[in-house]
Amino acid sequence: MKTSEKDLIRRVRAAASIHRDSGIRLGIGDDAALLVPRHGYETILSSDWFLEGTHFLRDRHRADSIGWKCLARAVSDIAAMGGGSRCFLLSLAIPETHTGQWLDQFLAGLRRAARKFKCPLAGGDTTRYREILINVTVVGEVRTGRALLRSGARPDDIIFVSGRLGEAELGLERLHGKKRIRKGDPTWNKHLYPVPRISLGRWLAEDRIATAMMDLSDGLSSDLPRLCEASGVGARLEASRIPTVVPNRSGLEKIELLDLALHGGDDYELLFTVHPGKTGRLPRSFEGIPLTAIGTITTEPNLTLVPLDGKKQALPIGGWDPFRPAKRNQRSRSFGVRKNAEP
Repeated sequence: MKTSEKDLIRRVRAAASIHRDSGIRLGIGDDAALLVPRHGYETILSSDWFLEGTHFLRDRHRADSIGWKCLARAVSDIAAMGGGSRCFLLSLAIPETHTGQWLDQFLAGLRRAARKFKCPLAGGDTTRYREILINVTVVGEVRTGRALLRSGARPDDIIFVSGRLGEAELGLERLHGKKRIRKGDPTWNKHLYPVPRISLGRWLAEDRIATAMMDLSDGLSSDLPRLCEASGVGARLEASRIPTVVPNRSGLEKIELLDLALHGGDDYELLFTVHPGKTGRLPRSFEGIPLTAIGTITTEPNLTLVPLDGKKQALPIGGWDPFRPAKRNQRSRSFGVRKNAEP
């Protein structure tokens, strides 16, 4: 299909939706966008790559889910700081063969995500390339002084997670195995259409409940050490408390589900810490999302896991790190291929 950059921009622009309260004074069509700042708020900036062959496979994943997920994962970073999104910029490189139906479906998924997360498209860039390369930059905001950082955890704080961990990874494994997935299967939706925990993050920040927070994108065993390092603390996890995929829905043993929960990425749930004196303010669930205490922050900078058999051990690191040697990347991140897999 022959197309021009002008036509491609026109179609992207048609898929954009501007909310009245977004603060975008000038969007697509000029050299740059204009965004009106709000008094009493700080700006949050986040950028994410979404690459063919690393994060998705064009012949395996739906184009609309790629459009949805490239925005959802970037917005999750805003939610992880207790903020809300205002707008985003899209940089898109695609081959000419994908400027037809594929592009229409991709933009449809992107438009649905933009409406869901109240994060309109304000501009970006387009070009032609042999592979599909996507970069999303989200502009968010948080009340001045209320941003939740990774560095705020203190000894004796209780470690919490939202949702169930390992669902997205199981969805990925089922997709690679070409297994039939029932309609409404949470692992399928979590893998293809994740929903960042925006309302939860904002509530934890504005009510000053959490002391530190980040989102779970690379897996609990990779992300928790980052939070602890930033805070200068350690952690002790209780394997029996970690919320996994419901056993009777997965067909897997408890130990396999724990492995998914510890090392599977792409859940985009929130990992946060709470002072012991404030845990009573946390409900068991928030807007239907379970909130679970899974461990404690410790003074010594060691990360330990009390496994299902009760014998304490060092927390194994098995989540995703793009620069980690292949043999140590036990599981993938996002929903493409086994990254850094052995040939």
